[in-house]
Amino acid sequence: MTLIGSIPIANASTSSSPEITAHEISLPIINLGAGKEIPKYKRVVALANGSAEIVAALGCKNILVGRDIASTMPELSDVPIVESAMQVSAESVLSQHPDLILIDSNTSPASALATFKAAKIPMVMIPSAFTMNDIFAKESKIANILGVPKAGAALEKQITSLHYPQSNISVVFLYLRGTASIYLIGGKGSGADSILSKLGFIDVGARNLKIPFNALTAEELVKLRPDVILLMSKGMKSVGGIEGLVQIPGIAQTPAGMHRRVVTVDDSLLLSFGPRTVPMMKTLRPLILAAAAQP
Repeated sequence: MTLIGSIPIANASTSSSPEITAHEISLPIINLGAGKEIPKYKRVVALANGSAEIVAALGCKNILVGRDIASTMPELSDVPIVESAMQVSAESVLSQHPDLILIDSNTSPASALATFKAAKIPMVMIPSAFTMNDIFAKESKIANILGVPKAGAALEKQITSLHYPQSNISVVFLYLRGTASIYLIGGKGSGADSILSKLGFIDVGARNLKIPFNALTAEELVKLRPDVILLMSKGMKSVGGIEGLVQIPGIAQTPAGMHRRVVTVDDSLLLSFGPRTVPMMKTLRPLILAAAAQP
C-alpha cells in the first residue's frame, strides 16, 4: 500500500482546471415585493456559522448588526465583524445593542454567552448543516425565528426545484492540504457526496468508502477510477496546481488524472450548505460535464 506522506510540491501556483470562485456566486436574496414580511427583530447579531448569509438571503440584511468572522461574502462587507480569531468579543456584540443573537454549538467562549444571558439578550441555537437535507432545517429555523416564513419557503423552493438526470460520470472528492501533508479521499458523509448525488453524478468515493474522510493511497485511487476529480481551491494550490496534483501517486493512473479532468471550488463555497449552495451547484454541474467530456 502506498500511503501518501510528504510529496514534493511543484512550483506552479495556479491551475488551468475550471474553478468556481466566491466572487462568481452571488448571494440569492428573496424579495417578495408587496408581500414582503416584516421581521420580528430589528438588531440581529449572527454568530452561528452561515447564519448571517441566511438572514441576508431572507431579505433581512437591514437588521444585521453583527456577523461572525467566517461570513466573508461581499454582500455582508458593511456588517461589523464581532469576532477575533474565531472567538466572540462580548464587548463588540453588546456595543451593537442586539435584540437577538444567533449562536451554534461552536460559538465561544462560554464567558461571552454568559454575559449575553446576564444582559437578558435572547439567544437562539441554530443547527449546523453538513448535507443538502440539513439546509432545510437551518434556513427554516432562522426564517421562523425572524417571523418571515414565506421568505423561508421561497428559499427552500430553490433547493426542492433542483432536478437533474442521473449520469454515469464518476467523481471523487479529495481534501488536500499539501503544505501540511494532509491527503484524504472523501467517502460517505463527506458532505460533497450529498452535492454530487443531487447533481446526478456518482460519488465513487462515497460508494466505496464508508467513512467521511479516508487516507489517500495510490491503490485506492486506481481502484476508484474517477472520471473527474473535485477539489477545493486551496487544496489545489497547496499541491502546486494541476502539475503538482498529478505528481501525487495514483492520480496520473486514473482517467481523471490522465486527462487532467479536475474541477475546483472555492473553500468557502463547496461545503457551505447555505443559500449560495444552489447557485454554486448550477455552475458546478456543467463544469463537471465539460471536464468529463475532455479527451
